[in-house]
Amino acid sequence: MVRVTAPTGSGDGTGPAADRRAVAAPAGLPDASASAQADRRQTGAVSPAVTVVGIDAAGRPPHPDAHDALARARLVVGAARHLAALPAPPGCPTVVLGPLAPALARLAAAVAAGAPAVVLASGDPGLFGIVRRLRAAGLPVRVLPAVSSVAAAFARAGLDWDGAAVLTAHGRDPGPALNACRALPAVAVLTAPGAGAAEIGAGLAGWPRRLVVAEHLGTDAERVTWTTPEQAATRAWADPHVLLSLAPTPAPAPSAPPGVGPMRTDNQPAAAPPGGWALPESAYHHRDSMITKAEVRALAVARLRPRLGRLVWDVGAGSGSVGIECALLGAAVIAVERDPDAPVAANAARHGVQVRVVTGHAPAALRDLPDPDAVFVGGGGTDVLAAVAARRPGRVVLTLAALDRVAPAVHLLRDAGYAVDGSQLSAARLADLPGGSLRLAATNPVVVLTGERP
Repeated sequence: MVRVTAPTGSGDGTGPAADRRAVAAPAGLPDASASAQADRRQTGAVSPAVTVVGIDAAGRPPHPDAHDALARARLVVGAARHLAALPAPPGCPTVVLGPLAPALARLAAAVAAGAPAVVLASGDPGLFGIVRRLRAAGLPVRVLPAVSSVAAAFARAGLDWDGAAVLTAHGRDPGPALNACRALPAVAVLTAPGAGAAEIGAGLAGWPRRLVVAEHLGTDAERVTWTTPEQAATRAWADPHVLLSLAPTPAPAPSAPPGVGPMRTDNQPAAAPPGGWALPESAYHHRDSMITKAEVRALAVARLRPRLGRLVWDVGAGSGSVGIECALLGAAVIAVERDPDAPVAANAARHGVQVRVVTGHAPAALRDLPDPDAVFVGGGGTDVLAAVAARRPGRVVLTLAALDRVAPAVHLLRDAGYAVDGSQLSAARLADLPGGSLRLAATNPVVVLTGERP
């Protein structure tokens, strides 16, 4: 698969036509304007000038239309292996993909000259592929996809994947892909050298996952391996490969493949939860009302800014309500709680999210955890807050009921380089009185502090 990182464009394939007309046909490109005009007269419509043809790993194009497009092509662009698998017609100019800019210029010239052009790419070129860049360049595109490497990997593993998230670590920070694997039950990652199964496996230490590594898909050297994160971290894998990260089922059926967890079926693996957030305390098991109240939790979660690709710590988790609502919004979550009987895991299961629970006393329990993007501190003293600040997360949110703890926390965060703001929340809830009357029942006021790194 050809994968490129491109600036966001309009995506409608209607770039400035005047600019395209001003591009001269390159040397060696046959003048196809007469034949193109004849085609337009016969069909009454203008066919897309750039046909993107997907080729699977074994070198097979998707369907006969691909051969027809090649037969009419006046320019063919592709990687050397694709040009070898699907040769251009005799005498047709070709461009071997390396730097993309020269190829885009040749394609723009072909469009301006009315010459049909073909771009060869791997698998489904619309999945982290060259289609995005072609459209961003204003080129009209027709796509003939082959089976994508992700679809092939799930097929080889015998799995459905309509609820899986698909991310790429190719040419970008692999951290969001890793955190998606930590947060979601089914993730496919398009890998790159240095950002593959070994590295992601090492980063999944502590998360219960099964991995499927699909190498050389569609070739005689194809290999599909079921493994664990720990085993994957110690092996060398062929580049590039497709990695599937799967959460285990709580009670797998006897006929189910190992390591296949529940997938969301709403086709939005990181969508806002259908039940909302800032849920009532009754939505969680808790002890003696030791839970962050819904009004406070709403602000705390908003300040943490959870989303897919971020890692959040919930320190002093208790019931785990803050971390669970971050997980419902797509973040990977580690809940740190000293009480081994705390209902964090039960609450996470109740809400159908993946939360890693670490039992131990902070700050010692924080020492070996992966670096977070944001941290909620729901318990502990200044030593815990200092240990959190030392890890330099982008945001730190804490709740304090005791006013004498506010100033030391503010000064500690400021000394650590954080800009700090805060609010006191004093909520009063409706309560019934005899005879049908209503009153307001006050909850305890709480100070919410937010520290943000500049």
